[in-house]
Amino acid sequence: MDVELLENERLDELHRNGYFIIQDPKRFCFGMDAVLLSGFARVKRGERAIDLGTGTGIIPILLEAKTGGAHFTGLEIQPESAGMARRSVSLNRLEDKIDIVIGDIKDASERFGASSFHVVTTNPPYMTGSHGLTNASEAKAIARHEILCTLEDVVRESARLLKPQGRFYMVHRPFRLAEIFVLMRQYGLEPKRMRLVYPFADKEPNMALIEGLSGGNPRITVEKPLIVYKEPGVYTDEIIDIYGY
Repeated sequence: MDVELLENERLDELHRNGYFIIQDPKRFCFGMDAVLLSGFARVKRGERAIDLGTGTGIIPILLEAKTGGAHFTGLEIQPESAGMARRSVSLNRLEDKIDIVIGDIKDASERFGASSFHVVTTNPPYMTGSHGLTNASEAKAIARHEILCTLEDVVRESARLLKPQGRFYMVHRPFRLAEIFVLMRQYGLEPKRMRLVYPFADKEPNMALIEGLSGGNPRITVEKPLIVYKEPGVYTDEIIDIYGY
């Protein structure tokens, strides 16, 4: 396999279509939240999708493998992460299906144009600038904390990027659900579907998967809980299926 790996980088198998991804553990590696979002999002045949804050490109690559979407774009503000994403796209010979663009989420609709996509996906920073401990690594801090963009920036630009009746998919933390729904409705993204993710059946949920519809009518479906582990270290069958093991 002909691939250029820089210092500290590694090659990880994605268990989908024989695809691999380049990552640097010293910067930021994708987590389960990104994989679960790729299993929750729906991209129909022929549709165009964009992933805001794509990091190393995990969500566009997985969605290309799992769906019939025509084209995928990943927008990432950190050049080093975008560089890894581009090399992963090339490694998997997906240059005709996936574009990685360096840019700011806050300017996304101006850059790509309004009503440009059928689907927007995003795994944004979960923590506000003052919430939690800021990681010593700048790259990891930017990925986890609202340093370069806020939740409102993400929702506003997603709404502008979507075609009428386009779909918005986000993974976030349950403790911010009230704020998320208020912002979605403020910008015309009606919450339509939600699934809470629980580490164990008897624990509180630690992730929320959310679908919104541009210009949709009020009515939300809350899907059955998604349980990650049936016992410590042992994934449930549904998690194994989402990962493709």
